[in-house]
Amino acid sequence: MTDATEEQPQRGGSALRWLWAIVPVGVFAVIGFFLYQGLSLNPQSIPSVLIDKPAPEFELPPLPGKGSEGFARSDLTGEPKLVNVFASWCVACRVEHPLLMEMQKQGVVPIYGLNYKDAPAEAVGWLNRFGDPYDRIGMDRNGRVGIDFGVYGVPETFVIDGNGTIVHKVIGPITPQILKDELMPLLAELRK
Repeated sequence: MTDATEEQPQRGGSALRWLWAIVPVGVFAVIGFFLYQGLSLNPQSIPSVLIDKPAPEFELPPLPGKGSEGFARSDLTGEPKLVNVFASWCVACRVEHPLLMEMQKQGVVPIYGLNYKDAPAEAVGWLNRFGDPYDRIGMDRNGRVGIDFGVYGVPETFVIDGNGTIVHKVIGPITPQILKDELMPLLAELRK
């Protein structure tokens, strides 16, 4: 009988060792699953709670040297428009800027600029250097209007329908592919 009692603690000890071996593997598997899920997400497809809602109320002063009128919510009705959030310190804004200039040149859609958390002199210098594709520009020095729009970072672009409703959001720079596949078909539909 002494042999049987001596075996039981050994079996209990091996079960405990087995448990200590399997728990880290299980924890690693769970962490790996969530990491895989997170890495497979498209960061440009972050949903916006403002889609299909009216653009927020705002009234921004003009960028000095870029017209005498600022930019307000009341400017966003009548026809579809783009609201492009940009800043002179934004590297990705330079990537999309030639495309915005081409869109403006071709008269694709009115483009309104929301100059986000930028020094006015820097923004004016940036636009003088690279060109000004905007019909109007509002200066959002403290970022309050950007927050109201749900801006995550710059650049971001919002498609606004003729009623002043946000119908689409592009996070990051507009690319020729995004223009062709997303924006042009949407703008054509909105003009019907």
